[in-house]
Amino acid sequence: MFDLSKWLPWLDPQFAWVIQVFVIVLATALVSFFVKHVLHKMSAKASLTSNRWDDIVLGAMTRPASWAVWLQGLDIAADYIFLKTESSIFTYSDSVRDVGILLCITWFVLGFIRGAEEEYLQRSEHIDKATAHAIGKLLRLAVMITAALVILQTLGYSIAGVLAMGGVGGIAVGFAAKDLLANFFGALIIYLDRPFAVGDWIRSPDRDIEGTVEQIGWRVTVIRNFQSRPLYVPNSVFTSIVVENPSRMANRRIYETIGLRYSDLTSMEKIVSEVQAMLKNHPEIDPQQTMMVNFNEFADSSVDFFVYCFTKTTQWVKFHEVKQEVMLRIAEIIESNQAEIAFPTSTLHVADAIVLDKS
Repeated sequence: MFDLSKWLPWLDPQFAWVIQVFVIVLATALVSFFVKHVLHKMSAKASLTSNRWDDIVLGAMTRPASWAVWLQGLDIAADYIFLKTESSIFTYSDSVRDVGILLCITWFVLGFIRGAEEEYLQRSEHIDKATAHAIGKLLRLAVMITAALVILQTLGYSIAGVLAMGGVGGIAVGFAAKDLLANFFGALIIYLDRPFAVGDWIRSPDRDIEGTVEQIGWRVTVIRNFQSRPLYVPNSVFTSIVVENPSRMANRRIYETIGLRYSDLTSMEKIVSEVQAMLKNHPEIDPQQTMMVNFNEFADSSVDFFVYCFTKTTQWVKFHEVKQEVMLRIAEIIESNQAEIAFPTSTLHVADAIVLDKS
């Protein structure tokens, strides 16, 4: 250890070590400033390159590296103070330094995972964001658990004993918080199977659940219904119900039955043929899907034909615009054939008048 009293003999030896501690702390501050300055310079140069991974590494490293320098410098100062004062409190400086360095490393790894997650989401257009967030959360949880175990080992605790107690405690906690665990594993199943994602419109025929998914958490999934009210659904519910995801449909279906008057039955074949030709040539009707226009039924007050086809769009608003156009064009075809759309009517047949014999 550098002895300041040899270079400054006029200085009182009782206070020389105080100045030496001050010099160590000052040197630590200068080294920390230098490290931070260098990393900022490197980050500025890295930002000019097309590769984003160096930005992520340097961004995650800057603050932990500065703290690591301070931990090392303060540990040296604490060791020197212990040599001069033999105060027992400074015997823990090495342990504090080791734990601090481990925390700095954990801080760096967590920052790198978060930066990688954001980069992956920005660069990959077709990735499921909910799955990416779930993987990021699991990785961060694994890093924090590993760091906690390593810190306990550094402090002299037996990891085997901690794991054994954790196993026994886990059983007890599992019984006490089975609903919480069920929701956690329900969220895990949602992330793995991906029946829906944030932004999807979902509904369940088993429960009164319908709306747009806003958030998939570890305990509940937030769904905004069509009255703009949030529904907080426990994730365990989704493991036991049927979930329909209309957002992932390939087409929307038009299925309508139209009735003509019985007096227009002779025009049925021509009307059906023209409606079918109109649908085949319609730019918003998918010709690759099933398309049917057929005379269907002799009803009570009409002769009915049905229209069965699929639109190319799956958007709710545009679908109704296309359906409206199709229905109006069907009405024009019926009118052009001098036919009319029937409505419920009844015909009353009166028998010939009864003539009474007055003789």
